[in-house]
Amino acid sequence: MRFIIALVFTTLLFNSCKENEPKKELESTSEGTISITVEESFKPFMDQELKVFASSYPKAKIKVQYKSEIECFKDFAEDSTRMIFVTRGLDKREQAHYKDQLGFAPTFGVLAYNAIAVVVHQNAKDSIFTLQDLHDRLIGKNPQKVVMDGNHLTGIVRFLKDSLVKTDKLGKNVMAANGSKEVIQYLKNNPNAIGFVGMNWIGDNYDPSQVSDRLQLKMGKVECTLCAEKGLFASPSQATISLGQYSLSLPIYYILKENAPGLGSGLLNFMSLERGQLIFRRAFLVPAKMGFQKRNGLMN
Repeated sequence: MRFIIALVFTTLLFNSCKENEPKKELESTSEGTISITVEESFKPFMDQELKVFASSYPKAKIKVQYKSEIECFKDFAEDSTRMIFVTRGLDKREQAHYKDQLGFAPTFGVLAYNAIAVVVHQNAKDSIFTLQDLHDRLIGKNPQKVVMDGNHLTGIVRFLKDSLVKTDKLGKNVMAANGSKEVIQYLKNNPNAIGFVGMNWIGDNYDPSQVSDRLQLKMGKVECTLCAEKGLFASPSQATISLGQYSLSLPIYYILKENAPGLGSGLLNFMSLERGQLIFRRAFLVPAKMGFQKRNGLMN
């Protein structure tokens, strides 16, 4: 009898402890919780991607932080995020490092193409630039005030350093604003300056604030270095990016640290397929995963 009472008591105690244990959250491609870090200049279109994804998958919770590109990679290395969105992929050294550390290499690829817009005031005298013109401004040879989108190494700053500044140093005339909004505001108040922002901050015709900004600002034209005909200049747009006519185009990469299908894979699938790619297109970016061709139709 004592044995039976003890057995019942032990069973009740075990079940009680089991009930008090925190339940492990389920995760699949459509539910669960993950943290992601996104290059801060991507915020306008990423907000839309995440909004539509959340409405389609209400059991999915994505915690997003917008940071400079260098901080995105830092979060990824420190394992505080599973997925980042930046302007470059992993090089061979980084792939080997993560493979040694994790036992597998993170996946990465291009989701869409953006561009760096050279923005000037509507009253600016100069709005057509060769790459040498931009180089001279960035190193201070031309002392015109230049403003860029970050106090840290954002994707745009890194791209400009790698492609235009190269072995030179940024001039004292170059200032870093606290994000893209501040760049745009600075240019409104300083008609003699030029600035660099992601095209998605100034070229979206569906965004009322961007349409309003373009009443005071405009995107400059940059020489086409790939065009067979010399002396051609282009402003950033879906057409000029797609045709390789705009020289300051840059990719939007995902990097995912997931060895089995999880919520990160679900978000990647969404952004790679039609609805996600259409959001890029609607933001006047160039989708990389799906080609949306114009077709002529007959109307009765």
